[in-house]
Amino acid sequence: MAEHRLDASEVHREWNNAIAPRLTIDPGDTVVFDTRDAADGYYSRASTHADVIARGPFRGHPLTGPVRIRGARPGDTLVVEVLDVQPALDWGWTAIRPGRGLLPEADFAKPHLNIWDLSDGTHARMGTSVAVPIEAFPGVMGVALDEPGAHSTMPPRRSGGNMDIRQLAAGSTLSLPVLVDGALFSTGDAHAAQGDGEVCITAVEMSARVVLRFGLQSGRSLAEPRLRTVNPPGGHGRQGPWIATTAHGPDLYASAQQAIRYLIEQIGWRSRSRRLPDPEHRERSGEVQRAELIDQPLTLDPVDRGVPETVEPLHHAPPCGGEDGGALSPSSNNLCPYWVTGFYAWLST
Repeated sequence: MAEHRLDASEVHREWNNAIAPRLTIDPGDTVVFDTRDAADGYYSRASTHADVIARGPFRGHPLTGPVRIRGARPGDTLVVEVLDVQPALDWGWTAIRPGRGLLPEADFAKPHLNIWDLSDGTHARMGTSVAVPIEAFPGVMGVALDEPGAHSTMPPRRSGGNMDIRQLAAGSTLSLPVLVDGALFSTGDAHAAQGDGEVCITAVEMSARVVLRFGLQSGRSLAEPRLRTVNPPGGHGRQGPWIATTAHGPDLYASAQQAIRYLIEQIGWRSRSRRLPDPEHRERSGEVQRAELIDQPLTLDPVDRGVPETVEPLHHAPPCGGEDGGALSPSSNNLCPYWVTGFYAWLST
């Protein structure tokens, strides 16, 4: 199986199936991607709080790709193994813009920028007082849509995209529905660290080197992305691999329902190849949790009920604005037609 390299000298800032692939590979091949940070190199170590407001319109995440996978056809599943994610530079950034994110403008009335020190490779450091463990992952991984024209990189979609699932770190596997010939995969928006939600719209943003291996499941169709992780969702004590199903749409409750339907479907598919845990185990592990609220307006109903397997839906509502809450480019198309929500339902394997 071959290994390829794709640098960040050329990027695209929209999902568009008319963009020509930069690289063509075979299933089983590995690609080393160089990716730009979400601000496309705007910030530097010397940047200040004033630079947050001075930044121009958000044009979309700078994505490295597309990569065409030979033999991929609509109705197949693209399997993406995350082998490694490393900072490309020794620093990263987090920006807060008043009026954006979970907390209201009264909490952060002025713009704020933090430059993180990533130089030791283990922690993102804020001076000498704060050290956040580096658990790097690509915020955006996706394939081209089967709809013509340009589509914003901001919301997560049935094709993947800006899902910002922090568990998609090294060792995890993402499964994506193939919607066009060749799949046309792209990635970017890497994070050195992020909680369960970009509550201020940004994580510890960074340029990165992302190593991915691609596989293909011919004839196995997925409606929306699914993933397998080596570690449990945050805060959960049960160790070992976990599987997650995702659902996206304009309604929070409906997305939660759909993610759980996918999970039930996944359980049924797995039960044909291996025995499920006993009913007593399933009853002990059944739970639903909601997390990752990053923007408003949004109405949330409490969700807390048992389900047949351990699941943990995570709510994801991308902002109608740039990656740091900045204005969107007037020329961008299909930016925020509605508040997109996503639920991630987790299954302990």
